[in-house]
Amino acid sequence: MQRITINKIIKKKNITPIICLTAYSKTIAKIADKYCDIILVGDSLGMVLYGMKTTKEVKIDTMILHAKVVKNSAKKSLVVFDMPYKTYTNKFIAYKNARRVIKLTKCDAIKLEGGKKIVKIIKYLTRKGIPVMGHIGLLPQTSSNFRAKGKNFTQKKQIFEDALAISNSGAFAIVVECVIEKLAKKITKSISIPTIGIGASKHCDGQILVTDDMIGLSDLSPKFVKQYSNLKKIIEKCIKNYSKDVKLRRFPSYKNVYK
Repeated sequence: MQRITINKIIKKKNITPIICLTAYSKTIAKIADKYCDIILVGDSLGMVLYGMKTTKEVKIDTMILHAKVVKNSAKKSLVVFDMPYKTYTNKFIAYKNARRVIKLTKCDAIKLEGGKKIVKIIKYLTRKGIPVMGHIGLLPQTSSNFRAKGKNFTQKKQIFEDALAISNSGAFAIVVECVIEKLAKKITKSISIPTIGIGASKHCDGQILVTDDMIGLSDLSPKFVKQYSNLKKIIEKCIKNYSKDVKLRRFPSYKNVYK
């Protein structure tokens, strides 16, 4: 199976929608790998798996453990490591951490949140040979609210300028999160690298969701999520039936016993 490369991702712009999801485990990574171009080992795992209130609490060593599993399980998709909060406060710290991440996990790229403020960091990393995916609009690591962005002139101007700056910094793609449709469309048409939307309309070059949200396993249900299943209810039903079988001594049956 031929691996998807960064160059292949870039060439998909304006041609084929880029399919992305998050993964933190072997099982999800192997399934997502069949259908996705990019798998993001997102810092959202802090809230989804560990019950943290925000992604600010996520530690890089925790991310590395999950990224190793995902990278080993994904044979086709490009695997991107989401750099946690305060692991890229300047270009030297960013490089030290990113180099360690790539060495230990073998991930194909890293993702950084921020606009014009992190351009120097992205330029430094890409010159050092570390591929970077940008992230603009709503920035979960630092945002004080989780409302849609770009509704007023100041926000529109800032987000658009951020997109141009990241595009010209050497990044190979940009996640555009919770940005109003008109602005997301303008950004996508104005920059040379792919945009990956999450709550940013179908006009982006690709889409990403937190897998647990999409399959109905998380407690979150943002407007931009389409829930394709409700695995929480399915799992609960399975456990309920198991509990009942044990209580009634229907499990284990003769089929489950060694003779």
